[in-house]
Amino acid sequence: MRRVTPALVLGMTALLATPFAAQAAPGNGSSNAHTDSFGTKAVYQPEQNSRSYQKVPAGFTPVFTENVSRHGSRSATDSSDGDLILALLDKAQAEGQLTAKGREFGPKAQALEAAMSAVGYGDLSARGKEEIHDTAVRMAKRLPTLFASIAKNKEPIDVVSSGQGRAVDSANLYGAALAQTDPDLTSLIGATRTDKDLLYFHKADGGAAYRDYIANDKRLAATLKAVTDQPATHRAARDVLKKLFKPAFVDRITAGEFASIGTDVEAATAVYNLYAIAPAMSEESPGGKGWGMDRYISARNADWFGYISDAEDFYEKGPSRPAAVLSRRAASSTTSTSWSAASGARTRRADLPRIRYARIPLRHPGDPLRKSVSLSQKVTHFFRPPLPRRQPVSLGRAARFRER
Repeated sequence: MRRVTPALVLGMTALLATPFAAQAAPGNGSSNAHTDSFGTKAVYQPEQNSRSYQKVPAGFTPVFTENVSRHGSRSATDSSDGDLILALLDKAQAEGQLTAKGREFGPKAQALEAAMSAVGYGDLSARGKEEIHDTAVRMAKRLPTLFASIAKNKEPIDVVSSGQGRAVDSANLYGAALAQTDPDLTSLIGATRTDKDLLYFHKADGGAAYRDYIANDKRLAATLKAVTDQPATHRAARDVLKKLFKPAFVDRITAGEFASIGTDVEAATAVYNLYAIAPAMSEESPGGKGWGMDRYISARNADWFGYISDAEDFYEKGPSRPAAVLSRRAASSTTSTSWSAASGARTRRADLPRIRYARIPLRHPGDPLRKSVSLSQKVTHFFRPPLPRRQPVSLGRAARFRER
């Protein structure tokens, strides 16, 4: 009797859980705060040497694989952060209230905004495109016999996206890179098709309850306010602004004199967001040397604002208990089709290798697969504290193996 080893479960667990070992508590002064968080702007990088990947067990052969992933690194969604902080810088400059670093920061922020505008707000950066390409190459190298079999048997490869621009681009780039590893795969890689119910479910009909939770849940609103509007946040905001503005001007921002532009926390968050997006835009920086945004926000303060951003994602998207439950329900089609396709390999039923790209962080529907803390343990409170922060990863490569 032929049996299928549960390699799919083990593969997902390893990819999703390993980074917790390198956790960063808020305020610890980590020098890489923008890469240690769940935040959607964090750049991707391999966490393991490919030579140390787990080998296919003796006596087994890979028969199915699927890549379920988020798009590559991108530019900011819009210019709102740059607009806010540059408006304050202009006012301070007119009054002689900029520090030396403030006079440096303005032109750099303008240059970064110009680079993002040239790329296209919300579109993949050069680094993002490279991330997607390299991910496809790693998959091909990881499963050479599987892709050789696909090419030999002329099995089509199904490519699906959420229909959102950067997700479509990522899916197309992934398919093209896979074809480069073996030209015989080129004609087998299908045109990218859109399935919003599958990969953009929070905006589809099945996500109505989740959207209502985000828009109307008073406990959510109160919790986010409690996380954000605390003394530590205002202290961190003041520290950030003092690097750019003279103390008297910082006092005026804090007092709300420029509330029509932004509060102290909003202004500091804008600085953090530019700092956080800069690594994704490193290839577009002058000479490709980077933007040097770490000069304008300390590691400790960047870590704090990254923590605030992570908390918002935690409570709104999961794995806080209510968000995780709702997103799990909305994502049921994504997870169930993954399992059914992998299970089909057991009976040798024809299952297309799959490439799926989405715009939202897919760690959330992945939570029930890896039995995350918020779902596997009983909780007495509506919300759990934010989890230790780590680099964002996708569900990544998953493979089924059949005994020979």
